[in-house]
Amino acid sequence: MDVLRINDDFSKRVVVRPENYEWQPSPILNVERMMLDRIGGEVARATTLVRYQRNSSFTSHTHNGGEEIFVIEGVFSDEHGDYPKGTYIRNPVGTKHTPKIGDEGATIFVKLHQFSANDTQQKIVDTTKASWSEGNIPGLTVLPLHNFQNENVALVCWQPYTHFTSHTHLGGEEIFVIDGVFYDDHGCYPKGSWIRSPHMSKHEPYTKNEGAIIYVKVGHLAVEHSADIS
Repeated sequence: MDVLRINDDFSKRVVVRPENYEWQPSPILNVERMMLDRIGGEVARATTLVRYQRNSSFTSHTHNGGEEIFVIEGVFSDEHGDYPKGTYIRNPVGTKHTPKIGDEGATIFVKLHQFSANDTQQKIVDTTKASWSEGNIPGLTVLPLHNFQNENVALVCWQPYTHFTSHTHLGGEEIFVIDGVFYDDHGCYPKGSWIRSPHMSKHEPYTKNEGAIIYVKVGHLAVEHSADIS
């Protein structure tokens, strides 16, 4: 595959909603992907939705740049275990596995080649069984998932009609809407939407009657660049 550059300018705000999805076949039969951002070929710095058909599999591979996964639907599996909907997985640089999906199929949100070599913590979190904490305003609960240097990852549950003050994203912010509908002063983002806001961008988020659950990563975009992955 030639080098692909998809949403590779990290100084720009990007929004992908479900109506924008363009599923493409992967090199592996019965595995499709929707590329959200990408720099590289088959080996790439990438953020992707991957959809595995039931009883599909993927070739064994090593995570040379790390792998971060959130299971959106179904059950994701490999030789190490089964990871149902709501599972958060971190596979640091140098780890290896062979995905093999069962009868339910699986859809995952996955980020590749975005780990520091010093970020070596392997992690599996079943977010459906974890304990959430009260947020810093009424109507928010938070489940921290990972922290390393400037990068922070969490799930945030927004109750209906919750409003957060306008704030600036030092180091940027990335959101995937897991459930409900998320809003801010720029627009409306239904379940399945992905928003990447650059370093020093600003917004004023809120919810309406639907409420929302979001995956959010902050602080990781200040030093992003457009170098090729080789």
